[in-house]
Amino acid sequence: AVYRSLGLPLVVVAALLASYVFIGGFNWGGASFTKGMWHFWMQEEGVFGKPLAVSTQMIFLFVLFGAILEKAGAGGYFIKIAFALLGHLRGGPAKAAVIASAMSGLYSGSSIANVVTTGTFTIPLMKRTGFTPEKAGAVEVASSTNGQLTPPVMGAAAFLIAEFTGVEYTTLLKHALIPALVSYIALVYIVHLEACKLDLKGLPKLTATKTLAQKLIGFLTGFIGISLMFLLVYYTLGWIKEANPGITIYAVMAIAGAAYLVLIYLAAKRPDLEQDDPEAPILELPHAGNTAMTGLYFLLPIIILLWCILPTPDRLSPFLAAFYACLAMIFIALTQHPLKAMFRSAGNFGSAFSRGLSECIEGTIAGSRNMISIGIATAAAGVIVGSISLTGAHAVVGEFVEILSGGNLLVMLVLVAIMSLILGMGLPTTANYLVVSSLMAPVIVALGAKSGLIVPLVAVHLFVFYFGILADDTPPVGLAAYAAAAISKGDPIKTGIQGFAYDIRTALLP
Repeated sequence: AVYRSLGLPLVVVAALLASYVFIGGFNWGGASFTKGMWHFWMQEEGVFGKPLAVSTQMIFLFVLFGAILEKAGAGGYFIKIAFALLGHLRGGPAKAAVIASAMSGLYSGSSIANVVTTGTFTIPLMKRTGFTPEKAGAVEVASSTNGQLTPPVMGAAAFLIAEFTGVEYTTLLKHALIPALVSYIALVYIVHLEACKLDLKGLPKLTATKTLAQKLIGFLTGFIGISLMFLLVYYTLGWIKEANPGITIYAVMAIAGAAYLVLIYLAAKRPDLEQDDPEAPILELPHAGNTAMTGLYFLLPIIILLWCILPTPDRLSPFLAAFYACLAMIFIALTQHPLKAMFRSAGNFGSAFSRGLSECIEGTIAGSRNMISIGIATAAAGVIVGSISLTGAHAVVGEFVEILSGGNLLVMLVLVAIMSLILGMGLPTTANYLVVSSLMAPVIVALGAKSGLIVPLVAVHLFVFYFGILADDTPPVGLAAYAAAAISKGDPIKTGIQGFAYDIRTALLP
């Protein structure tokens, strides 16, 4: 199952560690067949351990949420918004690719899925504005890889980090937010430098029809209006909770429903966004305001997810937060086209509802297919975790790293980062994190303690998570690099090397 769904690398890693359990070596005498099988299959440090439990209980809901959101049209909407806002700048398509990948990272935790969805549109446009196929693929790979760092979804590994470290998921999001923002700011700056070196120009912009003062007034009006709306909702819900706690959830549903009707009405007054041909010439960029209004309702499920999961008076568990976000997204997928048809007086409600139902079904199918690789990866990772816990292999790795680093914590972190990159090559993100954290995280904690430092466990896991993620575009077997190279028709090794260089510069620049 691992080989058919994930390929050879994870099979090799799991097989080597499982063989070590039975054959022995490095101060481990080997285990009997009965003891090894019991450890792998009959207790929690094996196949049916925490990773598989978290993936079935929680991760699937988030994967389903992202898949339905994508099929309903949110992916194309976020791409168009990014291009409308940034396409006129120097190297605009590349900057738009970075922002579009960041927006996709809000709901998609897979770098490869991010490359495929956003890269199909952004890579050809980058090539047309002067980027080489390898550079275009590298920008997309780097920005898609960083998308896994973007809260609130952050891929399956985020839930595993919360489970292994004992840190609440909301606390983990706070820890991850600043690095995600810094990495994207740095990546936009690096792309700008590349565009300056190539002397690239932006795409044609719409002729301005408003003065600077009018634009400023419009911005301030929108900002103040949104702020007042949030304050009104927050204090209204607070008052309802105090007066009658039992109806708070119904009040949230009523407010969300009213907001949805208003936003879908505004969207219906404008033509639906169409997926443009990336090879077709672009005479001018779309109007940012009109583009934004066509799909603001896609933000509602994300807002509901954040409202339910963040420390508000009505905070829910991640399970329930994902459940309600999925329900909201399914409702939007089913009703957006019939409601638009009604507001446009277009009739044809049957075909509109059928289209929404088809998108919802396609989303559930895509979510289930995406979950196959995650479920198999977490089950196989149970073999890896079980092998390490039974044999104490992390102690061997720890001794090796300690000898090489000479007890210097900074040198040790560099070595751990390099080993995280090597161990993560060719593995999907979830399996990547499980392998790297099982072997490397205990090493940092133990050697940090020897140096007299108390290193927070969540910081250790995020450290190995970040550098393990970079393996997605690390040559020669970075999976995301191959996906980007297939779209850009460039060399996958060169694409991976340049994407990896962008990621390293992004990490070092701040």
